[in-house]
Formats: sequence, structure tokens, C-alpha cells
Amino acid sequence: AVYMCEVERHHPQVFQNQDKESFSRLEDPLPAAEGVTYELCAGIVDKPDLSLEEIACEEILEECGYRVPVTHLRRITSYRSGVGVTGSRQTLFYAEVTDQMRTGEGGGQPEEGELIEVVEVPLEESMKFAYDETLPKTMGVIFSFMWFHDNIAPKLPKK
Repeated sequence: AVYMCEVERHHPQVFQNQDKESFSRLEDPLPAAEGVTYELCAGIVDKPDLSLEEIACEEILEECGYRVPVTHLRRITSYRSGVGVTGSRQTLFYAEVTDQMRTGEGGGQPEEGELIEVVEVPLEESMKFAYDETLPKTMGVIFSFMWFHDNIAPKLPKK
């Protein structure tokens, strides 16, 4: 969806008077990176036999490569996203990870269309990152950085 919005912004003529049957190919397509966004680790809640916490731990392992025990998760809040389209309910958790907890590469499941790279943002750059409009990110990312800045960062040892 992000990629298509960028295509429309750069090539508005492509979408004028078009339907599915006559949609034309772009002669000068944008690089695929135009559709890449910064997002939180997430997953679909589609396993009724697992708790939200267990699903979150599975997603952390699959997408980021860290084995996090359920007892290490901290529930932050739930909120609605995509309210104009899906009205999805999302639950935000916080977990601290260490290098010793890394058991895999992460990256998600390419066969499911996932293209995931774990990105580490230094604490001193975190709020600049959150507010940088040139970096495409979800509102959940911005909220999580603000929550961390208010609730965790003040308790960290000073350098």
C-alpha cells in the first residue's frame, strides 16, 4: 500500500481513468525500497490455543531472532489501528533483549511476503527518529518510542 501511494505521488497519470483490466505497467518503476517502512514486530492473532503473550513471543523469535520468555513481556496497552479500513485491535508489549537471547537470524517468513530487517536505534537518537517525517513509519512506532522515552529511558544508568 505504501509503495502504491508513492507510485501515485510520482506518477499520478498511471491511476487516471484506469480500471483493473486496463491498468498499464510503469515504464519507469520506483525502486522497491519506496514501499519499505519501519514497523514494530507484530503478528496476526490466529492461534486460539495461544495467549497474546505466547503469540508475541513467537513473533519476536520469527521476525527478530530473539527467544523471549512470556514472563519477560510487559503489556503496555491495546489500541485500534486502521480504523477507517479494518478497525484492528493491537496490543503493545515491551520486552528487553540481550545478545544471549538471540537464537536465530529473524527476518520473518519470505514465503509469506515478509521482508524484515531488525533495526537498532541508539537511545540518544530515538526521539529524532520518531519525529523524522522522512522515515516512513507507523503510528505504533512513534507511540512506542514516546512510551519508552517516558517510562524506561529515565531509569537507565547515565553514561
